Amino acid sequence: MTLGLYLARRFALSFLAVLAVFVGLMMLIDMVEQVRRFETAGITLARAAGLAALNVPSTIYGILPLIVVLAAVAMFLALARSSELVVIRAAGRSGVRAVVPPALSAMAIGVFAVAVLNPIVAGTSRQYDAETARLLRGGANVLSVSGEGLWLREAGAGRQSVIRAASTNPDGTLLRDVTFIAFADGTPVERIAAAEAQLAPGAWHLRDAKVWDLTAPNPEASASRHPEFVRPSTLTANQIRDSFGAPSAIPIWDLPGFIAQLEAAGFSARRHRVWLQMELAAPLLYASMVIIGAAFTMRHSRLGQTGQMVLLAILAAFGLFFLRNFAQVLGDNGQIPVALAAWSPPVAALLLGAGILLQREDG
Repeated sequence: MTLGLYLARRFALSFLAVLAVFVGLMMLIDMVEQVRRFETAGITLARAAGLAALNVPSTIYGILPLIVVLAAVAMFLALARSSELVVIRAAGRSGVRAVVPPALSAMAIGVFAVAVLNPIVAGTSRQYDAETARLLRGGANVLSVSGEGLWLREAGAGRQSVIRAASTNPDGTLLRDVTFIAFADGTPVERIAAAEAQLAPGAWHLRDAKVWDLTAPNPEASASRHPEFVRPSTLTANQIRDSFGAPSAIPIWDLPGFIAQLEAAGFSARRHRVWLQMELAAPLLYASMVIIGAAFTMRHSRLGQTGQMVLLAILAAFGLFFLRNFAQVLGDNGQIPVALAAWSPPVAALLLGAGILLQREDG
């Protein structure tokens, strides 16, 4: 029990050290990038540091599996150099049993990351997107989904429009029971209600529409009906889909409810389902990365080839990281089932690491 706690604590300290190094490096790199990106907006160094502080958490969160494997490699190399691994084996503790406490520590880190860090990263990501949108364009197209349907804000030159629809098709180009309200200088100037609105290049094509001129003395008296009505628009189908933002911008605690609202509005929530399952599988992935790091580096330093073993461990981790991202893309596109896309990479990593570790122990 004491030995297990010692190994778990050593891994946790190694993880914090590697994490601190990455956070420092990413902050410096991101600050330089923010200054370069917004140099025409006259951004100050303090503002660049604030934007970097909002953007770095999402970057670090995305590479946590690689940080975990680097922490595992650093810990086992330190144990090998101090001959602690020799003492552990001499005490009758096998290498497989010695890996269990760090793996459990990594799973605990994964649970904490998903339950606590995920909502924090989602909040900082949304704030970063809002800040960059203000700096670049002064506004953005924003789409939100609620139990009452979906709401879309269309940004234009000197004019803003709010679009509300009861439902839509999966790609967001066909709105049903839709209402358009146009604003100029914060004042509503036009309202359009239609049974359907089909998005085409450069315009919305409305069916069974009624148009109110809200600047008229009596908007209802001057209202007009149109079986077909064309309303100019700068929106595209890609902009509507991108208005959702990445699934990572939604806290995991809110994600099941958001998926239900998304599907009720008629959109496809497959990307969000894949992301939810991948987040649930993250603790297992972190434990698998520890086992991979141990499989290549849990050996006495006097045996030589330490550099090659470290390189192989890092290459294996990068390969599995790439496999995870590739499986996510296949899951998002519907090429493979959601569960397979989310859970196959961590299971593959676990089997690979355990197989190598057992083979070396037998040898």
